[in-house]
Amino acid sequence: MGSRKLFLIASALVVILMGGLFATALVLASQPGNRPKVGDVAPDFSLNLYKDYQAGFGDTAKLSDLKGKVVIINFWASWCEPCRDEAPDLENVWRKYRDRGLVVIGIDELDTEAAAIRYLQSFGISYPNGLDFQQRIGKNQYRITGQPETFIVDKTGVIRYVYIQPLNAQVLNDV
Repeated sequence: MGSRKLFLIASALVVILMGGLFATALVLASQPGNRPKVGDVAPDFSLNLYKDYQAGFGDTAKLSDLKGKVVIINFWASWCEPCRDEAPDLENVWRKYRDRGLVVIGIDELDTEAAAIRYLQSFGISYPNGLDFQQRIGKNQYRITGQPETFIVDKTGVIRYVYIQPLNAQVLNDV
């Protein structure tokens, strides 16, 4: 084989290898690689709450202010059918355990305030809720990939459970 053929084969292999590396990098960049996981300290956030859904928190809820409480962080959207399935169970667990230090925070994603308020009213939701404007909490800090997703944080601020699916009463009661 001539040196020109070897050069062409080597060049082709380099191009294929570089293309493969580029494709792998794209796939990894799209994955929730930095998603907080069980055992990690939950990323702190401050969420502006909807006016009638502050539950005594004022205008904002800040995760770091809730140390000493178990916190359920639920990412949802009004157009999300599985979110509708879990909404009554989240409300029930909030009502049942809030006097014992449980906090449920609803973080509305990819929604409008009007649609979100209709959704909250339709399920009689009373726990604090707010819109994650531009997904700075969901996408940038928690690296969620869709709705619903839920993180359960212990009293020390450590994530103890991550659910990338709808919750139900059984799951919530087992926690």
